Amino acid sequence: MDPLKALADAERKPYWLDEDPAEPEPLPRLFGQTTADLAIVGGGFSGLWTALLAKERDPKRDVVLLEAQTVGWAASGRNGGFCHASLTHGLENGLERWPQEISTLYRLGIENLDEIEETIRRYDIDCSWERTGEMNVATEPWQLDGMEEAYTIGRELGMDIQFLDATQARAEVNSPTYLGGLWERGDCAMLDPARLAWGLRQACLSLGVRIYEHSRVLGMDRDGTSMALTTQYGTLQAARVVLGTGVFSPLLKRLRYYVVPVYDYALMTEPLTVEQRESIGWHNRQGMGDNAYQFHYYRITDDNSILWGGYDAVYYTGGKIKSSYDQRDTTFLKLAEQFYDTFPQLEDVKFSHRWGGVIDTCSRYSAFYGTAYGSRVAYAVGYTGLGVAATRFGANVMLDLLDGRETERTRLQMVKEKPIPFPPEPFRSAAIQLTRWSIAQADRKEGKRNLWLRTLDRVGLGFDS
Repeated sequence: MDPLKALADAERKPYWLDEDPAEPEPLPRLFGQTTADLAIVGGGFSGLWTALLAKERDPKRDVVLLEAQTVGWAASGRNGGFCHASLTHGLENGLERWPQEISTLYRLGIENLDEIEETIRRYDIDCSWERTGEMNVATEPWQLDGMEEAYTIGRELGMDIQFLDATQARAEVNSPTYLGGLWERGDCAMLDPARLAWGLRQACLSLGVRIYEHSRVLGMDRDGTSMALTTQYGTLQAARVVLGTGVFSPLLKRLRYYVVPVYDYALMTEPLTVEQRESIGWHNRQGMGDNAYQFHYYRITDDNSILWGGYDAVYYTGGKIKSSYDQRDTTFLKLAEQFYDTFPQLEDVKFSHRWGGVIDTCSRYSAFYGTAYGSRVAYAVGYTGLGVAATRFGANVMLDLLDGRETERTRLQMVKEKPIPFPPEPFRSAAIQLTRWSIAQADRKEGKRNLWLRTLDRVGLGFDS
């Protein structure tokens, strides 16, 4: 099918947020003055997990969450619904940066994923949880390089991982482009991210968390021994504050140097017919990704639609965040073409939705943590698109830091260290655009990284997507 025709009727909104009957009614704004033991800024996964865990740790703690729009509106409701155990944005990134801690980091990631599953069951959250794992495939011969080593290390760490040749990979999901793959069976779950956010919202409310929506925090200042947060119509005074704002207007100026906004885009197909479904197999419903530097991620949903996203992560010059950037037709067209290349047997399938959203990216590709104002404020940012599960770990780290608790989490080098900051504009834009161009070239040249990428590798930036 002509990709333009296939996209013609696609809704310009996130599939997960499009008239879902499970979407809750908005909560009131903050009016007037109030107080709390703990204030949380941001109603995405980072803020929601922090609020829930804070009340579970201490039911008497008075917790207030402030959200600028509605809970789950931003990245938490727009992602692909991959809930991956990795705390380090994948095994390779973790091995490169914290090789001495990788066994601990893997174990903590699995424990965190197990606890998410238990939380979903305990609070009866209907979010289509399926712990089917993730299969990464090679579509070019050079992408097979390193798969065997990753398989060996994964087995040594205790992963439930399977190496697949081309025939085995295509038997799982039928694409003529597959040359081999690795299937991590227990390390990833598929879910509906918006419904998870709404379920966590309800769980928080049931424990007594006060949530105010449409209450953007305009300022944060020290007020004696506490912190004062100012919104358009009210003020919240709290002993401790957690910042879960991701890439949006940081209330701590220092974060501007470490985090940049990158836009990610996705398509959703119409539901497949029985015949179309059989033509691709995919009976085990695992999440999928490819091993290119500009990689795709894709999965199948409850109604047998296919979410197809990734590849074209875009940084807009100057680092602006605009709602108009949520739509990028050149990227949608490219994604549609690549979808049909991967699944030519689905040439008659159209797309029902197209959308984008901004994610918080840092130079080490995984979250970093810290405190400010004499440990009255804690933050965790920089998840780089792999935060559905890792934000819960980050929530525990922030609560440990605020409570002054030394734990296995806070002793990690990953937690103690900060990433390398980005240069100021206009050098930031120039460097990021050069990096994006170099990554595209590496994909075209059998994975060979040019001088610029090798230089980034040496100084610890290591961009690979």
